[in-house]
Amino acid sequence: MESNMNSIVRNIPSVSTIISDNRIEELAKEISSDNVKDLVRKHLNYLRSKENLSLDEAQNEAIVQEILNLAKSEWSEWPIPVINGTGVILHTNLGRSPLSASSIEASIKAAQGYSNLELDLKTGKRGSRQKSIINILNQITGSEDALVVNNTASALLLTLTSLSKGGEVIISRSQAIEIGGGFRIPDVLMQSGAKLIEVGTTNRTYVKDYVNAITENTKAILVMHASNYKVLGFTHEPEISELSEIAQRHQIPLIHDVGSGCIVDPTKFGLSPEPRPQDSIKDGSDICMFSGDKLLGGPQAGIIIGKGNYISQISKHPLARAIRIDKINLSALHATLLHYIKDEVEENIPIWKMISATQKSILDRAKKIKFQINADISITETIATIGGGSLPGENLKSYALKIETNSTNQLGYQLRTAKKPIMSRVENSCVLIDLRTIPSEFDEILIQELDSLVID
Repeated sequence: MESNMNSIVRNIPSVSTIISDNRIEELAKEISSDNVKDLVRKHLNYLRSKENLSLDEAQNEAIVQEILNLAKSEWSEWPIPVINGTGVILHTNLGRSPLSASSIEASIKAAQGYSNLELDLKTGKRGSRQKSIINILNQITGSEDALVVNNTASALLLTLTSLSKGGEVIISRSQAIEIGGGFRIPDVLMQSGAKLIEVGTTNRTYVKDYVNAITENTKAILVMHASNYKVLGFTHEPEISELSEIAQRHQIPLIHDVGSGCIVDPTKFGLSPEPRPQDSIKDGSDICMFSGDKLLGGPQAGIIIGKGNYISQISKHPLARAIRIDKINLSALHATLLHYIKDEVEENIPIWKMISATQKSILDRAKKIKFQINADISITETIATIGGGSLPGENLKSYALKIETNSTNQLGYQLRTAKKPIMSRVENSCVLIDLRTIPSEFDEILIQELDSLVID
């Protein structure tokens, strides 16, 4: 057996043999000869070290095909746009909130040339990349000042490091949460140099718990909205206005992380209330922070709003420079916020178009699509969710295209590897494509892809 394996390894072709193949030569023209040669060398070394190498794997043709496949996998464009038929509006794995047309256009303008990012065109002197967006955020939320960084986790770390390092931060025991990606609030506090003081119990915390925990070392009160889970039943948490009174009395900042950045009133669409930045400021938060790419409907960003003296202190911390937002996301965020100024959120921000869509309009689309498809597809009522750490447990009635098959795995693979990949979900051994999360402009593409399916 060992002798046979040695014989196979000895017959593995050389690097020069493989790169002289016409197909590999064409690949080298498209990429670069050095990178292609390196890829060939790595693959041949892998084959030589592989246990139980088969004779077929060591053949020239098999090696060339594998090199071409590896090149396609490693050097193709990324990310690949997909059609989201999962029924999850803020799908974390699919990039959360899609941008509005205006936000995309603003991003392109920022990326393709020079701009007045940090230049005052009137004076010709250096300006601030934050100035314009601060003005808009103040108008929308009623805050005194604002700062935008690259994400909310960094916004929280920056805020705590700036205002609480070396001191104690009081938080309700029910709010010492994990915010996603394995990041936990106690760990963030530790990294900031602040000491976590948990008060109350898992389900009930009162104003007196905060009051009793305040010492001369207390630097802040932190309130974290449970944006990715719900605690129901016998529960109690103080109102922001109550905690604000305590914070003011003891001259410490009240920091409120509202999570999703929901500016719109979700109850208009039959959803539960969500803490809104403008309400947090009105109720007395000194600092409020939220995400840009959740219910705000914009790009990834960590938005900090609040009292001018605290924002100034946060902005001057060296960490603020390390985590500042880039020009492309800042431009997209600016354009997103303008939709709120112009009162055109439901018409122009994709996630709010999805949320506000009526069930009847979704059913009408489903019927039109089904009528144009020859494949055996039916329509079924479904439940869509918000997702993305926003409005946990909240559902929206929807409709999906339903495909019955003997192999949901195989059909799911077909959909994901289509020319325009389609993400679906499986329920009761059927593949569902939920139309609430698919913009109507993709209907024709959806029809073409579904019409070409091979269904077992």
